[in-house]
Amino acid sequence: MADQTSSKTEAAQDASSYWSANIRIIIVCLIIWALVSFGFGILLRPMLSGIAVGGTDLGFWFAQQGSILVFLALIFFYAWRMNKLDAEHGVDEE
Repeated sequence: MADQTSSKTEAAQDASSYWSANIRIIIVCLIIWALVSFGFGILLRPMLSGIAVGGTDLGFWFAQQGSILVFLALIFFYAWRMNKLDAEHGVDEE
């Protein structure tokens, strides 16, 4: 009976650590997303206007193309990191 209780407690702690790590990854991705899309593309655009990239200023570039490239990078980062996290906790599909 005590063995089952410790097993359930261990499984609950493992699940809790898995989801807390998952939430941390999501929060980091959301912070980067907000910084790039709202920060660089809108709020910091006047400060970035003096830097030329591809024939236009850096703020406009972030608003039009840079944010999309960062979003794609975030998707691949999230998939890579979650696969690694799944493997660490034994819930991977392979």
